[in-house]
Amino acid sequence: MKKIWLAIAGTVLILVVVGLVGCGSGEGVTFKGDTSGIKFNLNNQQEGIWVNGEGKVTAVPDVAILSLGIEAQELTVAEAQAKAAEAMDNVMKALKNAGINEKDIQTQYFNIQKVTRWDNDKQQEIVTGYRVTNTITIKVRDVTKAGSVIDAVAAAGGDLTRINSIGFTVDDPSPYYEQARVKAVTDAAAKAKKLADTAGVKLGKPTYISESSYIPGPIYRDVVAKAEGTPAIETPVSPGEMEVTANVQIGYTIAD
Repeated sequence: MKKIWLAIAGTVLILVVVGLVGCGSGEGVTFKGDTSGIKFNLNNQQEGIWVNGEGKVTAVPDVAILSLGIEAQELTVAEAQAKAAEAMDNVMKALKNAGINEKDIQTQYFNIQKVTRWDNDKQQEIVTGYRVTNTITIKVRDVTKAGSVIDAVAAAGGDLTRINSIGFTVDDPSPYYEQARVKAVTDAAAKAKKLADTAGVKLGKPTYISESSYIPGPIYRDVVAKAEGTPAIETPVSPGEMEVTANVQIGYTIAD
């Protein structure tokens, strides 16, 4: 008996769907139950004038992000690790003396790896030592000091220093994004007005607005730290500029 009722319910549902498909694309169908009505609107076409707007604002980075570390290689793990730990301790002291806060220092990568070579006579790999790599990421909140920080780290870590890259970003991009959003909405409104004028219709009010933003992450560049014994010239650093972009999509009605 239960299966019969399920079959009847399924048949009724199919008939309802077929009836809806048979309606015009611009029509709605209303079913009234005991206390409320359910309306199905089958018109999926966008009505009115729809446009995309874009706004861009140029920002000068105020934060430098450095990726740097220590790499030591010795015959044993203990020797390599001890040497790397001592060098990293010197680097941390140099960063503290340069005014870098502890919260702006983060361990990015730590690895202990065997170093091998292939022995043709024995036809096997021979372990020649162990390499310890310890990489950290730091934020330099005064971009003008980025060069001096690089130099201090290179001096503290000596030949074990590895300075991988430097990136630049904006610590708080929200004010730039607000400006970009205003430009994006203005751009969309101008496009909609132009389309309406060209089509000979009157532009109505916006009925739909969506937005998306693009705030670029740090723009990284390779860095080559100066070697010991070179003239005491601070490593030059140039942050350049970056763009904060906002995009909007707006749907307008066509006024009578």
